[in-house]
Amino acid sequence: MKRSDIIRSLQVQFKNMRTSDSMAMLDTVMDEMKTAIARGNRIEIRGFGTFQQRTRATKNGYNPSTGETMFLPSGKTILFKPSRELTKKMNG
Repeated sequence: MKRSDIIRSLQVQFKNMRTSDSMAMLDTVMDEMKTAIARGNRIEIRGFGTFQQRTRATKNGYNPSTGETMFLPSGKTILFKPSRELTKKMNG
């Protein structure tokens, strides 16, 4: 599903909503989610899942083309954990 599909779904559900309004609403929600995760907050959407910031540890890796060992620094990533409801729906 793409951004345009979500906007179209909003317009179908809310008949009087203009395209610009649905785009602004989606942008606002996404911006708030990005800001919250960047601050280290956990986002929980009931029935869908949770988003949480995680820190990856430093480790030694290797370059697959040369076989040379290289240092991989720590970094931050996002962990998504689906809710039970979403998992049940995915599995049929």
